[in-house]
Amino acid sequence: MYPKLNSIHVSEIVPGKDYGISSEMTVLEVIHRHRQTETVFKKYDEQAGVCICCQALFETLEEVAEKYNLGLKGLLLELEAVVSPGSASRNESGS
Repeated sequence: MYPKLNSIHVSEIVPGKDYGISSEMTVLEVIHRHRQTETVFKKYDEQAGVCICCQALFETLEEVAEKYNLGLKGLLLELEAVVSPGSASRNESGS
């Protein structure tokens, strides 16, 4: 449906960062592996004009970015930020 782009992995954008999220993963895969990423997708809902978790759960991050005019690199970086060790969302308990 969408032209195939080369897969982008966060380690290509920010060397040394790799928490297992790539542009070829589906929204469902990302949320399943890292529950806290749901907040990032909800943040992009307004820009996309739809609930991404409702309408694009089985689409890859690449497809979602293309379909809804979202910056793929920025999306990947934000997803990685919430799963990185020491991020506020993972460290809410203060531990």
